[in-house]
Amino acid sequence: MRLSDTIDLMNSPDYRDRMKAEYLQTKIRRDALHEMCVKYEAGTLKFEPTCSLDLLKKQETIMSQYLYLLEIRASLEGICLEEGDEK
Repeated sequence: MRLSDTIDLMNSPDYRDRMKAEYLQTKIRRDALHEMCVKYEAGTLKFEPTCSLDLLKKQETIMSQYLYLLEIRASLEGICLEEGDEK
């Protein structure tokens, strides 16, 4: 899934769809950051980051915590967050 795949959900009048879009967008970004951190630590990145690996890993941790909070809220409100799930 790509960020562009979440446009319809993001523009929906239904807050549940918008929440799902927010979750999916954050997950896409977090997963990409995780992949970058792995390559950074392995020394296989094709560019030199301007910030430290430590800072990037902290950002990834906070993004993961935010996803967890969205998952709890969705569970409480009966909202399915994963792609292909129905409300």
